[in-house]
Amino acid sequence: MRVRTTPSLIMILLAAVGLVVTIPTAAQAIGGFDYSRAQVSTTGLQVPWGLAFLPDGSALVSERGTARILQVRPGQTPVRVATVNGVSASGEGGLLGIAVSPTYAQDQWVYAYFSTSSDNRLVRFRLTAPQTQNVLFSGVPRASIHNGGRIAFGPDGQLYLSTGDAGNTANAQNLNTPAGKILRMTPSGGVPTDNPFAGSRVYSYGHRNVQGLAWDAQGRMYASEFGQNTRDEVNRIVAGGNYGWPTCEGVCGNPSFRDPIATWSTAEASPSGLAYANGTLFAGALGGTRLWTVPLTSSGGAGTPVAELRGAYGRLRAVAVGPDGWLWVTTSNRDGRGAPVAQDDRIIRIPPTGTP
Repeated sequence: MRVRTTPSLIMILLAAVGLVVTIPTAAQAIGGFDYSRAQVSTTGLQVPWGLAFLPDGSALVSERGTARILQVRPGQTPVRVATVNGVSASGEGGLLGIAVSPTYAQDQWVYAYFSTSSDNRLVRFRLTAPQTQNVLFSGVPRASIHNGGRIAFGPDGQLYLSTGDAGNTANAQNLNTPAGKILRMTPSGGVPTDNPFAGSRVYSYGHRNVQGLAWDAQGRMYASEFGQNTRDEVNRIVAGGNYGWPTCEGVCGNPSFRDPIATWSTAEASPSGLAYANGTLFAGALGGTRLWTVPLTSSGGAGTPVAELRGAYGRLRAVAVGPDGWLWVTTSNRDGRGAPVAQDDRIIRIPPTGTP
């Protein structure tokens, strides 16, 4: 007779020989990560905003208010490796996104997007000489709110930058300003010849304030976006797409604009960082104080989002899948809108299911 080995029976048998294991439940394993074993790996940060990884597996973290870039290894004290010159931190501005060159082993370029007293700009530099900045793009309107700020290299090797409308809703529909857009440029800041608008870095427009960028396994692009009073969004981004702001917030069914694939009330989300793994998008929620998991369909749409880490760590900002295979999430509790605890701000790491 064949014996059916259920998870409960396996646990009993292993316990009988002195082994203790944890078998994740379906609820714990959404998107391939075990949220029941989330762990605080780094403490004492000051409003971490950007998160990128070096070839050795360590992380670079940008701090919005201090203009510091810290090198982080789980369980070790963060080490300051640079302070970015020219940062003016006020309101939502400061040192924002950070990215590492895909060819870092050869060129050692680190990219940063930050607010000065007069604009937002994109620069690159080497950690050995951080004060020697190569300005790739400047003149992005800055304001106390809606500066965007996420930068990331796409699977096509081009550099993408999200901007906000700088508090002026008309910017989002104006193709002559970089505000309220997702921009696409070469690693040296130039305009790719295959961009949707000739001679322009604009890749998509009609955005209010995008702070998350990610690509799925098929190379499709997604962005998380703050709504105003009604609906926050995750959008699938296509070249030349118009995402409707300020006419549309959430799904409006207007054929002139592209509707989001997922929405939430603004109290549930305020989505910032975005990452992809295992057929799922992961969005860090600031106001919603949770991690949203968004399953993707084969066509690039979204299934029903599920909230994880609800209220466990406060405001969640950056989200990334590390080279270690773990999901990394930063808190943003010291940004003036949170309720920090003594350890804040922190990096939370969530193991893949099945990890010992």
